[in-house]
Amino acid sequence: MDYWEILTRQLSLVTKEEQEKFKNAKIAVIGCGGIGGQTIEMLARMGVGELVLVDEDSFDVSNLNRQTFATSDDIGQSKSDVAARKVKSINPNVKVTNFNERVDAANIEKIIDESNIVVDALDNIITRVITTRLAKEKSIPFIHGAIHGTLGQVTVFLSNTISYEEMFNLPSAGKDLSEKVIEDLNKLTSGVPPVIGPTPNLVGCLEAMEAFKIITGIGKVTVAPKILTFDLLDFSSFSVDEI
Repeated sequence: MDYWEILTRQLSLVTKEEQEKFKNAKIAVIGCGGIGGQTIEMLARMGVGELVLVDEDSFDVSNLNRQTFATSDDIGQSKSDVAARKVKSINPNVKVTNFNERVDAANIEKIIDESNIVVDALDNIITRVITTRLAKEKSIPFIHGAIHGTLGQVTVFLSNTISYEEMFNLPSAGKDLSEKVIEDLNKLTSGVPPVIGPTPNLVGCLEAMEAFKIITGIGKVTVAPKILTFDLLDFSSFSVDEI
């Protein structure tokens, strides 16, 4: 299947040279669920060259309300395996590597090594901290996205911006990840958050577009401390603010 034929409609918005940059880009997406599934699909459809997909979980019935790669036939299957397979069915030109494992301090460097961008599609703070710390150290843009119910937020952390931990005043900022610090971070997450389908999918689309802007150089990137926020129950709430 011809790469450029897939992107016929898109090439009226970017030059071939700009699209070539995206064709040569390697993007790691940490999480293949609600946010991650939509991010991955959009990146594949926009013609990214290479994807690294990571998720330790398998699909279950409760994922069907929002996770675009989840179908009744996929229940019990590895999310990263399913995501990799569906990427190839959408755009066979994309090179895909997937890891069915939990991200931690021991494997994060292997996972994001040589990536041009790391996309946060995570559901826990500790893994975000581990990932964004290494991304900052390696000068890899870290695109953060998060949701709660109908609320969503997206921003981009660079090597020269405020850090994720500083921006959100986390107790780990400037500290080693000791047992006490990890315990303090765990206290910030309680229970399973509510979610409705459009929220994570919109965040995923926005994260994919931020990646496209970073790689191609078109448009304005939402760089921290600026953050794009919205509430799907109040469309007047769509805004870019500075924390």
